[in-house]
Amino acid sequence: MKPTPTLPGFTPWPEEFAQRYRELGLWAGDTLYDMLAQSCEKFAQRTALVCGARRWTYAELLQRVDAVAESLQQRGIGAQDRVIVQMPNRAEFFVLCFALFRIDAIPVLAMPSHRYAEIRHFAETSKAKAWFLAASDAGFDCRGLIAQVRSSAPHIQHIFFLGEEDEIAGYASFGDLYVPNKASGELPAAQAVAAGQVALLQLSGGSTGVAKLIPRTHDDYLYSVRASAEICQLNQHSVYLCVLPVAHNFPLSSPGTLGIFSVGGCVVLAHDASPSSAFALIAQERVTLTALVPPLLQLWLQAKAGSNVDLSSLQVLQVGGAPLAMEIAQRVHVELGCQLQQVFGMAEGLVNYTRFDESEELRLQTQGRAISPYDEIRVVDDDDQDLPDGEIGHLLTRGPYTIRGYYLAAQHNLRAFTEDGFYRTGDLVRRKPSGHLQVAGRAKDQINRGGEKIAAQEVEAHLLAHPGVLDCALLGQADSFLGERSLAVIVLRETGQYVGKDLSHFLYERGLARYKIPDRYQFMASLPKTAVGKIDKRQLQHQLAPLTF
Repeated sequence: MKPTPTLPGFTPWPEEFAQRYRELGLWAGDTLYDMLAQSCEKFAQRTALVCGARRWTYAELLQRVDAVAESLQQRGIGAQDRVIVQMPNRAEFFVLCFALFRIDAIPVLAMPSHRYAEIRHFAETSKAKAWFLAASDAGFDCRGLIAQVRSSAPHIQHIFFLGEEDEIAGYASFGDLYVPNKASGELPAAQAVAAGQVALLQLSGGSTGVAKLIPRTHDDYLYSVRASAEICQLNQHSVYLCVLPVAHNFPLSSPGTLGIFSVGGCVVLAHDASPSSAFALIAQERVTLTALVPPLLQLWLQAKAGSNVDLSSLQVLQVGGAPLAMEIAQRVHVELGCQLQQVFGMAEGLVNYTRFDESEELRLQTQGRAISPYDEIRVVDDDDQDLPDGEIGHLLTRGPYTIRGYYLAAQHNLRAFTEDGFYRTGDLVRRKPSGHLQVAGRAKDQINRGGEKIAAQEVEAHLLAHPGVLDCALLGQADSFLGERSLAVIVLRETGQYVGKDLSHFLYERGLARYKIPDRYQFMASLPKTAVGKIDKRQLQHQLAPLTF
């Protein structure tokens, strides 16, 4: 077995667990690049990827991956170097990620919506050597963002953008990477990359501030991908429409785009999430599977009522990211003509699916059961005492694809993991005797806005930086469309002072992602406090109970 180098700050599985997972065949010793190469051997001329007018076979995709891998290596990017990947739903996302896997570099998967506050944190924490982003996305011009980040993160040696070559003077275009300098050497054998090494860094929901970095190895992530593909009955004829941001764990690996690549199927990338665009792609590409969050599902149901588009190819619609109301779940088969599959998981590891052969009650009223018989799940009270099935408690888990620690977060890991390695997910769940979970909410101070997780503490810290704000609290308020919207309760330094829309503008100027900017503001003379002087959010929620969106 190849020795596995250790990335400083990475918490590996204890050797007795790792050895067991290997002996069971869960960790097969393949890398994510190996997976693509194996599919190319079997399905070289099948269509792997559709992105606008571009249609690439597996052979064409792999050829581009190898060319970019060589170019990156020639620029000094190599083993265990971290690279921020902040790209929209475009084919280049996969070319870049697989190229990085090929040379043992580590993509840090940021969202296109992230701005200075987030990117600076990712860059500083990971000590990223390079950064890839779109020259413009959804109307946002990245020039100012690049200047801000570059000034605070001088260790970023390379910046590449996706766009026209003359849009940002002084920076390289992604297209430049397709033509490596042949004189500077060949790529090392792909087998030189250890499957037990960190493959990628994903982002946590950030319930206690800005997002933590989640290290996933080739072994653990690929096991999750392959097991998910089997549960979801994927094959070379499966066609997956990626509507959600491609770097999210859900559309990436559950089973997502990587699951499709693992079986030789076809990935279709949607450039926007509107029902009209998605419906047209489903009809045109004969899409069989897609994944949505509940707010998008409601938009689809509304749009389908007035549409004659042919969605008959769609066999399965997955819904995850937030709890799905049973009343909405019941409409999927009737109105969209496909099966509903509920998915509940996290980038830290554990993923649960409802199965196609289960009862209607389980499929509509639960968020599924775990991928693996080797997933260990506990539901506990506030004192970590196990609760019987049917009672709501805190979800703890460990297993062959659930991390043992966040990257470079030793102090936080003491709180986020038990001494024996169980991850404290922050979710409140009820477990049924069958092992299925029903999600009851979040124990952490976090708002789930349509699947986008907002850490209250992070937004509050930015609000308190405003010269007119004396005190504040960010709360989640129930919303029939998004599940939750955010409400900022503000105490002003001067009574009657007007800040109005200035607060939103202030947060945006500080580099906060738009989805984190409060949907609504409420002004109060004071906030209720606990005996130790902390804001009593439970009491505050009670006081504001009549306030709805």
